[in-house]
Amino acid sequence: MPADARITSRQHAVVRRFREAARGDSEFVLLDGEHLIAEALDSGVPLELVLTDGRARALAGRARTAGATVHDAAATVLEAASPVTTPSGIVALARWEPKSIPDTLNQANGTCLGLVGVQDPGNAGSAIRAADALGAATVLALDGTADPRGWKMLRGSMGSTFHLPIGRGSGADALAHAKRRKLAVVATVATGGIAIENADLSNPALVLVGSEGAGLPAEVVSLADQRVTVPMRSGANSLNVAVTAAILLFEIRRQQAARKHS
Repeated sequence: MPADARITSRQHAVVRRFREAARGDSEFVLLDGEHLIAEALDSGVPLELVLTDGRARALAGRARTAGATVHDAAATVLEAASPVTTPSGIVALARWEPKSIPDTLNQANGTCLGLVGVQDPGNAGSAIRAADALGAATVLALDGTADPRGWKMLRGSMGSTFHLPIGRGSGADALAHAKRRKLAVVATVATGGIAIENADLSNPALVLVGSEGAGLPAEVVSLADQRVTVPMRSGANSLNVAVTAAILLFEIRRQQAARKHS
């Protein structure tokens, strides 16, 4: 099939490739939407294939110039290729992989955010977005956290996945390498920890947050150098993991800036 040919069938092989990527059964990751695809291009992420219904011609042109094969498609075809309820008009397949724990931590120079057992991909993606915005050096997806390659997590990160190193592996491996790199390990707990404004968070650290329901496993908390709590009003049970991460990272940045100027 010649490059850039128009696709009119929902059963086309190109559509099947997008469906495979949406299921995680592909060497490629699926990117949905103009913003995410533009972020990938800006970050030098290689795009393999782009499908558009004509609503994002300029972006499709950028992708073609960058080496991607671009196909126009009927709106019904894009609906079949896109995993979202209301397609945005453009989807892409890209080559991107998370790194190993050692490779990620060796690249990091600053605060590392570790997500432990955060199964909701939207929450995990939002936490990556917070890490990017608030100056974290890297993010680790640990112990059952949603796959960083998944389309929901990529979409939730709004492109921040491509701005900083993302690692994937076990919590035990992350703790061992953090100790080797002389990073303090900070565990976030719902109650019983030092209030974050009273904790010393000014040194490089691996900061661990868990899922909203279960929190961090007891064995992970027991190995931490410091346990911290975000104070909440009486009666409140928990915070969204991305919100918790953002509050912690903001406080870390505040303390580090204060130390630098003291």
